[in-house]
Amino acid sequence: MKPLLGVAATGLVAVLLWKILLAFLFPFIGIAAGFLFLLVKLVMVTVMVCVAIWLLRRWGRGRRASADAISS
Repeated sequence: MKPLLGVAATGLVAVLLWKILLAFLFPFIGIAAGFLFLLVKLVMVTVMVCVAIWLLRRWGRGRRASADAISS
């Protein structure tokens, strides 16, 4: 019975330490998640700007080609 009590006590101490550590780490987890979401937002904005530039160049090229064909 004695080895079983040692295992139970170790498990209880581990659970208590995990709860205490998690309470201290929550703010850091939130900060890390905030930086991750900021990075995702910046990437999405960059992709949107690149797509807008690509579309404007594509549409502009088509209008220039048709305008050249009309003037010739």
